[in-house]
Amino acid sequence: MHPKADAYIAKEKQWQKEFELMRSIALETGMEEDFKWGHPCYTYNGVNVTLIHGFKEYCAFLLFKGALMGDPNGILVHQSKNVQSARQIRFTNVKEIQKLKKVLLSYLYEAIEVEKAGLKVALKKTSEYEVPEEFQQQLNKSAKLKKAFEALTPGRQRAYLLFFSSAKQAKTREARIEKHLKDILAGKGLND
Repeated sequence: MHPKADAYIAKEKQWQKEFELMRSIALETGMEEDFKWGHPCYTYNGVNVTLIHGFKEYCAFLLFKGALMGDPNGILVHQSKNVQSARQIRFTNVKEIQKLKKVLLSYLYEAIEVEKAGLKVALKKTSEYEVPEEFQQQLNKSAKLKKAFEALTPGRQRAYLLFFSSAKQAKTREARIEKHLKDILAGKGLND
């Protein structure tokens, strides 16, 4: 077991018992425990398979390649339209987890098989994302900005495009774009 995962679970107030049970189920599969992105993460041969995380209304197993898995029990949740690969299995109490233990193990074993098979999720290309009109205008005005944006990794480009386009009002989109122009020019990602 990973000491940072121990500390994370020990300090958890809302989901501690659920996390303890989820952890024991994940470890029962033979996966290795790690600690990534601030959460207990379970790997097979060094590849991320699942992690445990909690939110205000639920806790969940996040299956990194859940989109490639079958879902005979109808428990995989697609978090949002922008999440391409991962799926969650959500819980609100220990009893739900206990009741689903055999099913959870089967899903975790399937997730491991997806990794063993080397399956990959066909991700949407950055060029398929909508470029908000306000950002396109900035790119058209500045060759330097356009070059800097194109030099960003595809993941950073997608993060900016999603962030900018998620604002409902033009004023908000413009403010977001203006705020991050210097970061883009400096080659930084949205959260750097």
